Amino acid sequence: MILLFLGTLLGIIFGPALFILVPYIRNYFAGAVCKSKAKLNGKVVLITGANTGIGKETARDLAKRGARVILACRDTAKGEVAACEIRAETGNQQVIMKKLDLADTKSIRQFAENFLAEEKELHILINNAGVMLYPYAKTADGFEMHLGVNHLGHFLLTFLLLERLKQSAPARIVNVSSLAHLMGRICFHDLQGEKFYQRGLAYCQSKVANVHFTQELARRLQGTGVTVNALHPGTVQSELTRYSSVVSLLWKMFSFFLKTPQEGAQTSIYCAVAEELESVTGQYFRPESLNCPVLGFEKAFEQLHSEVPLCSPVSGTTSHLGIG
Repeated sequence: MILLFLGTLLGIIFGPALFILVPYIRNYFAGAVCKSKAKLNGKVVLITGANTGIGKETARDLAKRGARVILACRDTAKGEVAACEIRAETGNQQVIMKKLDLADTKSIRQFAENFLAEEKELHILINNAGVMLYPYAKTADGFEMHLGVNHLGHFLLTFLLLERLKQSAPARIVNVSSLAHLMGRICFHDLQGEKFYQRGLAYCQSKVANVHFTQELARRLQGTGVTVNALHPGTVQSELTRYSSVVSLLWKMFSFFLKTPQEGAQTSIYCAVAEELESVTGQYFRPESLNCPVLGFEKAFEQLHSEVPLCSPVSGTTSHLGIG
């Protein structure tokens, strides 16, 4: 009875204040908005996983800016629906869907071959697609699914398109990562999760790989006119949680505090179009300020290299990709 009375009393006292603060709380979680008015007429953009979520919203925004946008999607039905929707809304008929399965290197190579034959330029590559909390499984080539799709698939795709990006310079590579990298590490002794597997840790490992790949590629591309940056989109309402019923339920319970896909796409859009980033490379961006380098990143990167060179054929990985 006393607890009920106290609860009612607190509700009467703080209820109005919370009601007033709700919009401000929501705006805080929404993050910053990309304010760049840059036009992309004549530019070619490739976005992986653009049939839904922040990938789709990024594609929508860049199409409005006049770019030729290629949606690289595994689910061609959803991809075509997304492309049709964006074309109808923006009036930009240069929005095209192409089949790409990042869990299959044959699909990646076929996609790259077709792209290079059809597109003479590539100005912006956004490595956006990903899986999260996936039950243990391997890609068509035997890689653990998170590492294979989130990192190795994009690694190979970027490698195959790199010369076209250089030829089209100034060009940008944008890698969508996550703050989950702060909770992860590269398990070189069990890269494929065959000895121990935990979905969350596997996802975190793939995000660590994204960030280190960004830093090393940026170093190697110095002076080429191609920049490489990574980003954290924020906590977004998306289909990424569909492989975990528990996390999906939590996402629904706290959906008020999560970003919409449009809000979550702002950091990707910023990294792709902001004029002030034309020569910025090797950085990590967060939605709060749209420019927040990873704290202690250089130290972590040096530690990684002290353990094993990033691009050496760890457990035969790069050789299995056909580039080692």
